[in-house]
Amino acid sequence: MIKGLYEAHLPVSNLQRSIAFYEKLGLELAYVRDRLAFFWIVKGESWIGLWESNHVNLDYHPSIRHIAFKVDEADFKHVKEWLQSIDIEIRKAFGFTPQQQPLVLPNHPHAHAAIYFADPDGNSIELIAPLNLDMKEGFPMMTLEQWYGK
Repeated sequence: MIKGLYEAHLPVSNLQRSIAFYEKLGLELAYVRDRLAFFWIVKGESWIGLWESNHVNLDYHPSIRHIAFKVDEADFKHVKEWLQSIDIEIRKAFGFTPQQQPLVLPNHPHAHAAIYFADPDGNSIELIAPLNLDMKEGFPMMTLEQWYGK
């Protein structure tokens, strides 16, 4: 019955500034009304709603102020350079500095590549790619370079 996640929502303090940020990420603006904008992640399959609010500065918790966009593993070879080219700063995550990212998450039995940054309101944004969904053994969190043995 369930086929995937269709939408997620984030609070923003300035809708126009946030629209510019998410357009910079390459998302297509789908709908704007008053203090609300939707962007397609995959047109017809998933989108994100941005709600302009006076109550944006909520304490961060991944359950309410985090979204992860799926990308292809091959794109992670250039993800850091791409983010830098559009003036987006990578943030520290799980003790890994921006210089050490992307990192590999050990979600046994899965391994995912990930990199973290924030939108203009401090909402946590993650780019994530599955690397191996059937790991036989657990492993420690590491850099993507370590994963590939470089």
